[in-house]
Amino acid sequence: GLTKITRHPLILPVLPWGCATSYLAGGRLSEFLLFGGLATYAVAGCAAQDLRVKKKEGSVGTVFSPDSVQNDEVLDDFFRSTSFVPFVAALDGRQSVKEIILEFPLLGFCFGTFIGWFIEKYLLQYLL
Repeated sequence: GLTKITRHPLILPVLPWGCATSYLAGGRLSEFLLFGGLATYAVAGCAAQDLRVKKKEGSVGTVFSPDSVQNDEVLDDFFRSTSFVPFVAALDGRQSVKEIILEFPLLGFCFGTFIGWFIEKYLLQYLL
């Protein structure tokens, strides 16, 4: 799944979104502060979650609980086989690039890209 690319697949994409939106929204200081701040918050949140795991300070998400030794071993294995930065685990051999390519949802990606293009091209013009 997506955790082969990064261990934070839901919140880390806010980083490129925030950076791109801060520029595309007009490039004014207010946009950079708002969307750049959201991007910074996303990275800081991911880093804080990793730090909590490394210090064994508490549960992470809904899957791992802090009380179970078995869950600690599973979580440690998960951290060893994944990376914070996207694709680093695949580049250094902890994940298989072939498996990532085979698991890539090509149909969903193409459909989502088309829907995004359609919304941008035909629907957003009515908002301006």
